[in-house]
Amino acid sequence: MYKVYGIPNCDTVKKALNWLKEHDIPFEFHNFKKEGISQEKLEAWLEKYPWETLVNKAGTTWKKLDESQKATDTASAIQLMMEQTSVIKRPVLEKEEIISVGFKPELYEGIFQS
Repeated sequence: MYKVYGIPNCDTVKKALNWLKEHDIPFEFHNFKKEGISQEKLEAWLEKYPWETLVNKAGTTWKKLDESQKATDTASAIQLMMEQTSVIKRPVLEKEEIISVGFKPELYEGIFQS
C-alpha cells in the first residue's frame, strides 16, 4: 500500500489525496503534524533526493526561519525537518522503492501507469 506523508490542510496534499481517491488507489496517510518524522525515514528519502529537494524553500515555514536556523547541509536539513515538519516539501508518496516528492497530476500518472 502507498503511504502519503503530509499535512492535511495543505492544498497540494489535498489535491494529491483527491487524485489518489479518484483513481481508486489505496493509501495510508501520515500526518507530519501529529506523527512527526523519524531520522531514519528522512535518511532513506535522502538516498534518492538531495536535501534541497526535500526542504521547501518556497514555503512560509522556511521564509520565517532566521538565517542561523536554515539548513546548509544534509545533517542540518535532517535536524530542521525533524523539528519543523512543515518545512518538508509535500506530499511525499512512498511505496517500497518508489519515493515521490510534491504533486502534479502528470507526475502521479507516470507513477501509476502500468
